[in-house]
Amino acid sequence: MTPPARLPLRERKKLRTREALIDTALEHFTDRGFDGTTLDDLCAAVEVSKRTFFRYFDSKEDVAMAPTQDLWAAFLDDLQTRRPTGGPLLTLLQDTLLAALDRMPAEGWAERVLLTRRLAARTPSMNAHGLQFCDRTTRGAITILRERFGLTDPHDLRPRLALDMMVAAFHCALEEWAFQPGPVSRDDLTARLRDAFAAIPGSVTMTVA
Repeated sequence: MTPPARLPLRERKKLRTREALIDTALEHFTDRGFDGTTLDDLCAAVEVSKRTFFRYFDSKEDVAMAPTQDLWAAFLDDLQTRRPTGGPLLTLLQDTLLAALDRMPAEGWAERVLLTRRLAARTPSMNAHGLQFCDRTTRGAITILRERFGLTDPHDLRPRLALDMMVAAFHCALEEWAFQPGPVSRDDLTARLRDAFAAIPGSVTMTVA
């Protein structure tokens, strides 16, 4: 993610407007409830028109889930340019997600993600939106893997399974991170994500009596 100070003035203004919409939406949704906050309320609070809002987001769900969606957009962006290392695909995917997480702002982003996570837990429409977004992201990643890494066999289940394991590990890490006591941080989420990735091999070979 390009540091804001290095962006042209016009882009910095657009970024500030987008961040204001996200922060105001999360504050209002948390205080008044997702259904208790209208799009008119949100636009009035930020002093922008609905037309401006729709330049950045498609819906209330979209703005509420922007912090985590930004992470996965960065993941796809990084995957587009990542070079194959000759190692396991799962490792490549894990490294890509860790790189995307490192691109998220160290200040403020983690707190926004936590608010998003708590809102989604009690808002069915956000959960549905999240599932749709996850499906689109997975399909996008599979397309990139086929185009850039030659994984073109549609009957080969391994790329999808590797991707699903990576996503599952992220959700496990996010769940533990979101319910930990005390303040949250991006670096702590990174540490929990590394622990979840490290647990994958053992989970595959785990035996039961």
